[in-house]
Amino acid sequence: QVQVVESGGDLVQAGGSLRLSCTASASGSILSINNMGWYRQAPGKQRELVARIISGGSTYYADSVKGRFTISRDNAKNTLYLQMNSLKPEDTAIYYCNVDGLTMRRAFNSWGQGTQVTVSS
Repeated sequence: QVQVVESGGDLVQAGGSLRLSCTASASGSILSINNMGWYRQAPGKQRELVARIISGGSTYYADSVKGRFTISRDNAKNTLYLQMNSLKPEDTAIYYCNVDGLTMRRAFNSWGQGTQVTVSS
């Protein structure tokens, strides 16, 4: 079983910055991680993809965050980051990390429990 833990959510004023982190770990060995992504879900809305990065380093951003958010990963630490700048009230949501890859036993696709980001106007 692969555990995914996010951190870094907070209350911040509009125009401010936050850095989210997400680390994947397993009781056995994680052989490889393919896709890592950040999703968010605001109250009353569906969960949406914010940014994604694949093992080769290619990235994807939702139009709403392009130019403001930067996704990166540290493969040695199985850790994903999301640098969020110029935050807006509409960025307020629970941010979830999603990771897929291979362990010694099987393929996995795991979600974290989420971290709250609140942007005040």
